[in-house]
Amino acid sequence: MSFLGRSARIAAFLLLGLVTLAVAWLAVMPPELLRVGTGYAAKMVCSNVFLVGRDSQDVLEVDVQAPGHPLLRLVSVDVDDERGWVAARMAGVFAGNAAFHRPGLGCAVAPEGEVDPAAQEGVELAPINAQDVSAAWPDGERVETPDPRLADILTDPDLLGPGMRAVVVVKNGRIVGEAYGDGFDADSRLLGWSMTKSVTAAIMGRMVADGLMTLDASGLFAEWSGDERAEISLANLLAMESGLDFDESYGSVTDVTRMLYLEPTASSFALSRPLKEEPGKAFNYSSGETVILSRYWMSLFPSLEQAQRYPHDALFKPLGMGSAILEADTAGVFVGSSYMYATARDWARIGAFLANDGVWNGERLLPDGFVDLMRAPNGTSNGAYSKMQTWFLPPGQRELDASGLPEDVFWMRGHDGQSIAISSAEDLVVVRLGLTPVRQGYSPAELVSAVRSALQ
Repeated sequence: MSFLGRSARIAAFLLLGLVTLAVAWLAVMPPELLRVGTGYAAKMVCSNVFLVGRDSQDVLEVDVQAPGHPLLRLVSVDVDDERGWVAARMAGVFAGNAAFHRPGLGCAVAPEGEVDPAAQEGVELAPINAQDVSAAWPDGERVETPDPRLADILTDPDLLGPGMRAVVVVKNGRIVGEAYGDGFDADSRLLGWSMTKSVTAAIMGRMVADGLMTLDASGLFAEWSGDERAEISLANLLAMESGLDFDESYGSVTDVTRMLYLEPTASSFALSRPLKEEPGKAFNYSSGETVILSRYWMSLFPSLEQAQRYPHDALFKPLGMGSAILEADTAGVFVGSSYMYATARDWARIGAFLANDGVWNGERLLPDGFVDLMRAPNGTSNGAYSKMQTWFLPPGQRELDASGLPEDVFWMRGHDGQSIAISSAEDLVVVRLGLTPVRQGYSPAELVSAVRSALQ
């Protein structure tokens, strides 16, 4: 054999060895970024299969792979309908991650694989079925004659935006127009992403009204005793001014992606973050802070099960939000920053509730002045964020230009194009849900402005 032939064989052998080592390394210790991707895929598929009833492959291809990183195209999923589990892997082998479903608590990421059987137990919630479907919304699900002035707006693809899945317009407490994307309708549960933060605030408002909590509390956790974090108040957390070091960047392994997809207990990870700034002195948008809020309010109940029932009994049931599901981590603590599913009409109910100052059917459910905090800028965000888990700038707007909208408009906002614009002065709520990554440059402000003009 020639020298060149022997060299080629040696090179091939070395290459095979390197490939074998790489495969073994990926199998035993996959890079965390790949496991973030498989955790995200498992969670999205799990929630959409078990809460929404969608096809797993459709969710994987449309919701995970199409808008995401090219590596996500290598992800495959296996759904175990009987156990309520979804397993996800890269190329069918690497970077395994999983999620599992529990009745009443939605889906949770299980990055360590199997979990304690007790962690798989759900919570039984009484159906919210008091509303007669033949009654007019919001007491029922019957929508009266849509306002013809909205017909052109609700069929305009530029105003509705790419990837629109649902738009609901509420004026003077009634739905006056709605539109749905292909494959979705009034019965489809849709993920609100960070709009869930505003729901968490409303839950806490109900607790204040019930005498279970005060907003001036500090010294919140035993884990923070003995260090400067003991000075963090609920008001600091609600306004995103806690000073905790938390990186909300997406697309790599950061605090938020680690918390949501690599940690079995999201609230424990968020609670462990160190202090970076003096509380109350700097704005830092952080899903970790809202997860901490969920852990705090839930800790005030005698049992975890009582805490898990509270949003359903104290908020969703009075508002008639029969579709609403808050999802919890493996420890049963709600991921109140990110994970609530509800129909567009139920999202509209929470918007209408806030537009009416926390009063529903003549009954005050939130304390007087509580919604004012959702309409009041915090001290450190240059007018972008409120004192209570809401925004003032529409998604995609970098400046204080809200297309001529009323000054009192505030927003519930979420990842990938979720938004609810709320105006008490005009008794107007515009819900817009979809799959619209920020890189597509869509802002719902133009939609809201067009709706407002048409209804005047």
